Amino acid sequence: MLDTLLINIGQLLTMDHEDGLLRGATLNTLPMIEGGAVGIQNGRITFVGTTEQAKEFQAKEVIDCEGKMVTPGLVDPHTHLVFGGSRENEIELKLKGTPYLEILKQGGGILSTVRATKAASKESLIKKSITHLNRMLSFGVTTVEAKSGYGLDVETELKQLEVVKHLQETHPVDIVSTFLGAHALPEEYKADSKGFLQLMLDMLPEIKERELAEFVDIFCETGVFSVEEGRDFLLKAKEFGFDVKIHADEIDPLGGTEMAVEVGAISADHLVGASDKGIEMLANSDTVATLLPGTTFYLNKESFARGRKMIDEGVAVALATDFNPGSNPTENIQLIMSIAMLKLRMTPAEVWNAVTVNSAYAIHRGDVAGKIRIGRAADIVLWDADNYAYVPYHYGVNHVNTVWKNGAVVYVGGGQ
Repeated sequence: MLDTLLINIGQLLTMDHEDGLLRGATLNTLPMIEGGAVGIQNGRITFVGTTEQAKEFQAKEVIDCEGKMVTPGLVDPHTHLVFGGSRENEIELKLKGTPYLEILKQGGGILSTVRATKAASKESLIKKSITHLNRMLSFGVTTVEAKSGYGLDVETELKQLEVVKHLQETHPVDIVSTFLGAHALPEEYKADSKGFLQLMLDMLPEIKERELAEFVDIFCETGVFSVEEGRDFLLKAKEFGFDVKIHADEIDPLGGTEMAVEVGAISADHLVGASDKGIEMLANSDTVATLLPGTTFYLNKESFARGRKMIDEGVAVALATDFNPGSNPTENIQLIMSIAMLKLRMTPAEVWNAVTVNSAYAIHRGDVAGKIRIGRAADIVLWDADNYAYVPYHYGVNHVNTVWKNGAVVYVGGGQ
């Protein structure tokens, strides 16, 4: 007997393509069962088919989905989850056109978040992060990546990673940890980026031994770290046994996209300024292009990443919120889906694949997340929508009805 049986699903988006990254025309294809049903037992998916086929099963709980859509839990592969404070006090300065460097001089910007994170206790960071995680879960996210990077010193970076590990062990959402110590240069290392990067590299043996992170990331951009510094840093991180990611070409086309492919990064993120050559190299690699259109939107920039060109050329594209206190303070991945459709010119089908299958592969979870498949964990979302196009079309609201994580209900919304 099944524990739970969902029946009368209008569109059951299984996302159950053949294994591997989705590109080109496949990215615009949605494996779907009309009039579907899903069976759950011991936290696992044990049946996927039609409601007619499901009549042979008995279940302790039968849920009539009344024609609503069901999908896998969403995957957010790029967030800055753990941080102290917030930066709403900078809004008026930004609206006046105050340059970011001037905001930094006035005590704002990323360094203000660094100060707040240093001052925060581990307990307060855990409490704050749980609030953000719960909100992500309410929008349908069941797997999320979380970066450090607001410490810029050994003690605070470790504190952030310890918070992530605690959340991994206690929160329903699956969390993938990334060490982003090389997020910015602290004041005391402004003239010694090499020394700072070595300080961060010296942390890697302890991080590996304590299993505090799976990935190592670096922010390569004008005024932060060069592509050459990034290449050397990531290659050394790989020697310690870490997989690597990169914040690349967010503003200027410095060649970070190309370097990401060259070092075998699992993902290159942002890519607003990615060159034609960089896009071509991505298309011929297994490096995922994780696009963050919400950040471009919130920073009020005119030029978005060339998502349409990337997809047309065969790049494997994923989408993420980039949730953070400065450049995109939102946990709403559904809003990101709408922005991607409108500003990156992605079709609704491409958007759905980019927040499930490809986003799972962008954090090495392609074999466990992003699909409804027999044998996998029952991470499932019931939507207050009867078709997949409606969610990104009707933007700015939460369409989630119910979220199951490992077969257990972890969120109930039910708004219309």
